[in-house]
Formats: sequence, C-alpha cells, structure tokens
Amino acid sequence: MNRGSPWIRDLTLGLRFAVTGGRPGWTRTALTALGVGLGVAMLLFAASVPGLLQTRDDRAIARAVSLDEAQRSSSSFLFNRTSTLYRGDTVNGLVIRPDGGDAPAPAGLTELPAPGEMAISPALAELLDSPGGSLLKDRLPYKVGATIGKEGLTGRAELLYYAGSPVSLETGAEGRADHYGDASPGDPLNAVLLLIVVMICVALILPVAVFIATAVRFGGEQRDRRLAALRLVGADQAMTRRIAAGESLGGALLGLATGAALFAWLRQLAGSVTVWDVNAFPSDIVPSLWLTVLILIAVPASAIGVTLSALRRVSIEPLGVVRDAAPRRRRLWWRLLLPAVGVALLLPQSGSIGMEETGIATYQIAAGAMLVLIGITSLLPWLVEAVVGRLRGGPVAWQLAVRRLQLSSGTAARAVSGIVVAAAGAIALQMLLTAVQNDFMRPTGMDSARAQLETRVPAKNGTLARGMIDEYARTKGVVGVVGFIEAGVERPGPQRAGEDFIPTTQLTVGDCPSLKELAKISSCRDGDVFIVRTPEGEGPPDDYLAKTARAGAQVNLHPEQWSQGRTTRPAPALWRVPESARTVDSRPDPMGDLAFGIMATPSAIDVKALMSPEARTMIKLDPAVPDAAEYARNTAAAIDPLTSVNTLQNFERDSQYSSVRTGLFVGATATMLLIAASMLVSTLEQLRDRKRLLSVLVAFGTRRATLSWSVLWQTAVPIVLGLTLATGGGVGLGLVLLRMVDKQVEDWWAFLPVNAVGAALILLVTLLSLPVLWRLMRPDGLRTE
Repeated sequence: MNRGSPWIRDLTLGLRFAVTGGRPGWTRTALTALGVGLGVAMLLFAASVPGLLQTRDDRAIARAVSLDEAQRSSSSFLFNRTSTLYRGDTVNGLVIRPDGGDAPAPAGLTELPAPGEMAISPALAELLDSPGGSLLKDRLPYKVGATIGKEGLTGRAELLYYAGSPVSLETGAEGRADHYGDASPGDPLNAVLLLIVVMICVALILPVAVFIATAVRFGGEQRDRRLAALRLVGADQAMTRRIAAGESLGGALLGLATGAALFAWLRQLAGSVTVWDVNAFPSDIVPSLWLTVLILIAVPASAIGVTLSALRRVSIEPLGVVRDAAPRRRRLWWRLLLPAVGVALLLPQSGSIGMEETGIATYQIAAGAMLVLIGITSLLPWLVEAVVGRLRGGPVAWQLAVRRLQLSSGTAARAVSGIVVAAAGAIALQMLLTAVQNDFMRPTGMDSARAQLETRVPAKNGTLARGMIDEYARTKGVVGVVGFIEAGVERPGPQRAGEDFIPTTQLTVGDCPSLKELAKISSCRDGDVFIVRTPEGEGPPDDYLAKTARAGAQVNLHPEQWSQGRTTRPAPALWRVPESARTVDSRPDPMGDLAFGIMATPSAIDVKALMSPEARTMIKLDPAVPDAAEYARNTAAAIDPLTSVNTLQNFERDSQYSSVRTGLFVGATATMLLIAASMLVSTLEQLRDRKRLLSVLVAFGTRRATLSWSVLWQTAVPIVLGLTLATGGGVGLGLVLLRMVDKQVEDWWAFLPVNAVGAALILLVTLLSLPVLWRLMRPDGLRTE
C-alpha cells in the first residue's frame, strides 16, 4: 500500500463524519461553512477589484473625447463637456454638434442624439422620473431619447447624458474631434500613496484570513470528544488527527460553496448599492482567475493545517482528551519573534519614501506589516491566559466567566483575533493618513464664507451680461450676489517699436457693493471709476499697467479678437478714463482672484459698447432654504445650458489621494461588516458548545441574569485585552510607518475611534446573541441521545 493511502482514507472518513455525524456534527459543519463562506465571499470580492478597476478605466477611456483638434469633415463634431452637481451627486454630460452625417457615436450608443435630444444613463432616467428629480429635469433642457448602454458607463449608478446641441457651437465649442478613445495616461502614484495602498491591502485582507483560520476550528472541543470514541475502536493518534482534519476539510469545502453562493448573491446586489460613491455593474465583478485558484487551494489547505497544528497539544485517548486537564503554559518567545522580524524588515525603509518617488519595496513592506500584525494576534492567547490565570474573587457571574476563560482561554482569544488584527492595522493606517494628509491638501485661496457658488458666462454684449447678474439676484435662496462684467481693453493705435503686442488690461464693471469685494474701496457711488493695482509680483507691474489703466487715458473697447485659430480686428470704440479716477489696491475676491486694471460703476460707461464681455457672479446662499444651490444652478442653466457652476471650497484634496481614501472606506466598511458577522457566528458556536453546561447551571438554580452577565464578561475580558494589545501594536507599527515617510505623529489619540468601533461591535454582537443564550438556558438541554 502506498504512503498516501492512509491520508486519503482518513481524510475521506473525516469528510463523511462532517456530513453524517448527526445533529451535533451537522450543526458544527454548518457553522464552519457559514464562517468560512463569509470569509471566502470577502476574498472573492477582493480578488475582483483589479479587474473591476481595469474595466472601469477601459470604459472611461473608450468614451473619452479626443482632445487633439480635428479638421472639419463629415466625421468631425464640435463638443462641450459639462458637469453639474445635484444634491451632492455629480451629473456629467457631453453636448455634441456633428459637422456631417458620419460623426461617430460614443460608446454605449449606436447613433448621436438629434438636436435638442439627449441620451441618458439608466440611473439618470430613474432620477429624472422620480419626484426628487424635478429640479434636475428643469436644468436639462433636452428631450429624453435613447438609453446609454453598459459599454458606455463606468457603473450602474453613474449619472451621464449625451445631448445634441440645438444651436451651432462654432463660437462657443470646447473643441472639435472626430473620434473617441484618446486619454492621456494618469500620473503614477507617488511612493507615499503606494505605501498607503499596500497597508490597506494588508490591513483589510489579513483579518479575513485570520477569521477563516478561526472558523475551521469551530466546535473543536465537541469534535475532540467524538474522536476519543475512535480510539476505543482502535484508531491511533495520527489517524484520529487526520480524521479530524478531514472533518474540518468538509466544513471548509462547504464553506467554499457557501462563499461562492454568497458572492453570487451579493454580486447582484452590488449594482443597486453605492458605498462611498462607488458602484459597479454585477457583470463587472469577476474574480481574477489566478486569485480564485489560490483561494480554492489555500482555504482547504489551511483547514487541514490549522487542525493538525491545533491537535499537536491535544492527546486524544480512548476515555477523553488531555484538554480537560490544565494545559501547559504557552510559549512567548516565538510570538515576540514574529513582530520583531516584521519590524526588522520595515526599518531599513526609514526615510526612503517621499512624495517625489514613485516606487517602493512592495513585497518587503507587505511582508513586514503582515508579520507585525500576525505577531500581535499570536500574542493574544498568551496575554489572555497570563491575565485570567491571576484573576480571583468577585461576583458569581464574574467568577463563572473567569473560570471558563481559565479552562479555555484559547477559544476566547480566537473569537476576537480577527478584530484585534483589524484594529491594529486600522490604528497604524489612521496614524499614517493623519500625518500625510496635509501633503495631499492645498488651500485654494477661496473664501466659502463670502460666497458658495461662482459662475462665468460669456455674453454677446454688456446689456445681456448685466441681465444675467440680475437673474441670479432674483433666484430663490440667494441672499447676495457679487456680480460684475469683465472685458478686455487695449491701448488705441498700432503696435509700437519694441512691443511684442499692443498693451491690454482688464475692465471690470459692477455696482459699488460688488466692486468693494474686489478692491479696497473706502467710498463709492455710481459714476465712479478706479484704477486697481495688485501687490508686487501678483499681477502686471505698475509701469505696464500705466500704459492703459491710468486717469485720463484713452482705451479701445474693441480689442483684437481670437476665435477658431484666427484673429480679427473690429472697428475701434474709444472710451476715456475720467481724470477723477482714483487708484486703489486690489483685494482677493471670494474665489481668491485679484482684479487689476480699470474698474467702473454702471453709469460711468456704456456697457453696450463692450465686446465679448464675460458675466461673473459669486453667489451667497441662504442655508435655511432647502435646495438653494439647486435653484441657483437652475438659473445658470436657464441663462446658458453650458454654464459651469463652481462650488467654492477652502481646501482642495488631491484626486489620487481621494481615490485611495475612498477605496479604504469601502474596504473598511466591508471588513467591519464581515467582522461583525463572524463574531456573531463565533459567539453562537461557543454558546452551542456550552449548552449542556448552561443547562446544568440552570437546573441547579443559577439565575438567568447571572449567566447572562457571565457570558458578557467572557466576551468583554478578551476584547479589552485584545484592543489593548491592538492599541500598543498598532501605535508601534504606525510609528515605524511614520519613520518610513519621515513624518511626526499628528494625533496620538488615533486609536480612540478604532477602539470605539470595536467596542460597539462587541456590544452589538452580545445583544444579538442574548435570545439564543436564553433559549439554551433550559433544563431540557440535559437530554442526550
């Protein structure tokens, strides 16, 4: 008989026990399958992320308009990209005017929308048809036509439209193109962001692996008692361990099937759920083939390995197991060796990771972080055993809990090991993110206290521009408008010797309250004119400014015009700056910009004479009016559907950092849900394992409240010790990471939110397990078969 036969025979026998071991065996196998299945489903989603991101990027590139200016032809088209916010959601659009009948349609459409029509995404159609979409419907002045197909969308909940322009875009187009699919490659992630991504992967995936390893040991004590019966019929120690491994293998294989089923079910729900603004089509969530194969191999292998490793300390005899006696003390040296080796791998990277670099030692850092976190988790059983072994006295409930922990500290530690490794990783990540976030934030110079929205609209003449500003002032929810008209003016006459171009300057026309927002004006009345200077180095020099903007100077209101690559020179229209014009200093407007040149109040100049002016408005909203911003955006769309409305924000976050941060939040949310579910399953398994003990205590008259408090203490003590260990280990790992990026600790209390979430999860799991606990506390639990 060959060497492999005993293994195959005994593993097969264990598989049979997993599915034919009666109600206790079935229950244990079902709990193991559920626990492993939750972890496998999470791993399958993680394995789907690379393909999902690639699919999203490919679709975004396929529909991107070519930014290379195309020559006019039957296949070219003019376009304007638009974007608007609606109650916090971004609605993107592309307005198209074809030059001929051969202009291509973007991905997701078979033909371009007709003039005045728009093709919309399913999510946008649903929003427009809902009662909550009425304001947005007023903003999009197009008739709804086709629906954009999946090929043209990055996600199921994306709000996108393509509109056919009802008017010519010759003078206002953003560009002309003849194809789609051109996209410049994005900047590579810098080394700091790469470090954050690596730590996110380690901190989110490792708890899943720990939980799977814990789940395959569910019901271990009952299983060991069943294995003792096998010794009575002649099985030796090695055979019983292999049979136990086969039983765990059965639960793991069912867990793989359960995980696949959960993945398939949750995958269908993914399209209708948006987490931190991220959503996807179910068909796009496909696990990587090689990662799936790795999961299929690793989970059963870990079930066998973990079981054999656990039984090394258990001597299974015909009349019982040695676990019923006092176990030997756990060894500490190898538990300290793991984090020490991890730190040794990380420390050589100190000071080597900066914003300018684009590469890091990915595998070395990942291995070091994993060893530190695994070492922290491995310390927990030793710590629980060392602490509870010294506890004495107290109320009855406390004594029951302590005695149970003293007899089986390993089971209690395993139940919370997942949250310990998750908390330690989260604390280290939080310290890293807090320390580097200022490198990815920059002040914009805007002042959102003075205004909340800003618009810029080209106008044919000054009269139309003035009317646009008045429209905003009459809009519901608007309490203040800084509105003015900007136009370019130049010095009259031809270009002089030594000049590269005719000197030009800026002419700003607005009422006194608006002009006071742009310059330091002490007094102002209609009819006044001002010469505005900027601080040195922040605008045109004073000597250049004096060539056009000075009291008594004459300027041409019809400067040279540039459009579609051509320049034209219209007939001049001269205007003289009054001798009474006062010189004032510029001040930043709400957008942070500095005005310069000439400022005039409305009656000082005929705005009808201005050529190609731009109406600029900065809008202050009433926070007490719901949807005030939406009313203002609707006014902008009524003036010109292509109007861009900007939201003022004092700080701007780097887009790559925002993407990584969003990925962290999505992953952390999924991991926390998994941890909560896994802890609930683990708690229910422990209660089932103690069913007979609870029934005996109730039969002897122990109060239910006492037993309830006992179970709470049995959960709370390992959690408190685990979170304490996670805090120390997480802070230590965080300090090492900060040395790598050469940063100081910004927040020593970063562990408090993480520990608060952990404590809340424990409280939630305990409350959910109480009904099962009360049901088990009945004398009929003494019945046996």
